Amino acid sequence: MKTVEYLFAGFGGQGILFAGKFLAYGGLNLGKNVSWLPSYGPEMRGGTASCSVILSDTPVGSPIVSNPDVLIAMNLPSLDRYEDSVVSGGTIYVDSSLIERKVKRTDVTVHYIPATKMANENKTPTLANMIIMGKVLAETGDFEDDETIMAALKKVISAKHADMLDVNLGAIRLGKNYQE
Repeated sequence: MKTVEYLFAGFGGQGILFAGKFLAYGGLNLGKNVSWLPSYGPEMRGGTASCSVILSDTPVGSPIVSNPDVLIAMNLPSLDRYEDSVVSGGTIYVDSSLIERKVKRTDVTVHYIPATKMANENKTPTLANMIIMGKVLAETGDFEDDETIMAALKKVISAKHADMLDVNLGAIRLGKNYQE
């Protein structure tokens, strides 16, 4: 495997940091070298939030992701800010429920997932992040089995909220099965 750099971006309250942490723990469970670097505005809920995740077979030299291989954009300001930073040949995942415009670049692969709409329709309005993660996992082939996914979920969901394990797994499956 090579090194893959991810950038998750959106507004506070969308589960940006949670999704990044989920991916990082999944990488750790698979024996990868991992970096997870959160960043959020002082408002946190409603302010800007982003996090960088690096998964690699070799040691990670720096946690900074300036030119991600994969961008997950959960709102328009994030797409506007980070679209041009994605490497040529990279991939952009867009929550098309909240972002009406199309990606301008032609040298990247783009997936439009109506994650917020799907989350609301399935009575899990806070899990658009995990629906998009499901699509990311389906496209990358990472964490293919439910056991690996559940192990990562158990790391990011506290025992107090153990009832959310299956709900998150269901959201991931929705994303995995979404056909554009």
